[in-house]
Amino acid sequence: MDRLILAVVVVIVAAAIGEVVRRRRVADPPTQARYEAPSQLDRADFDGDGWLIAVFTSDSCSTCADVVRKAEVVRSDDVTVQAVSFQAGRDLHERYDIDAVPCLVIADGEGVVHRAFIGPVTATDLWAAVANAREPGSIDTSGGCADH
Repeated sequence: MDRLILAVVVVIVAAAIGEVVRRRRVADPPTQARYEAPSQLDRADFDGDGWLIAVFTSDSCSTCADVVRKAEVVRSDDVTVQAVSFQAGRDLHERYDIDAVPCLVIADGEGVVHRAFIGPVTATDLWAAVANAREPGSIDTSGGCADH
């Protein structure tokens, strides 16, 4: 009988220790996707030869259409705007490892990306980003949006 009581006590103590250890264990946060925009484009892949606003999109994305509309307003003789839908330009999406849309990049004539936005962008942030890319320091963004 004493052995049975001792065995029960050992089981209860082990269970209590196990519960304490389980409660102290910190759960890892869920894995978050890390979407990144390309840092360099091959200008031969895109129209124009000066500044480029490339918007990687999907035909089924309403936010993408809104970003393209905002980008089109910035179009000028010096700035080319090109939308690249996944359905029509899958090769470019794969080449630049685009894994989230909309993905807007502002690149110079050499293809160096000066600014990028993943997801929706305001017209104000887009205008400021283009202005600062073309003339660094021309717009004070210290109180504005953060780089994406």
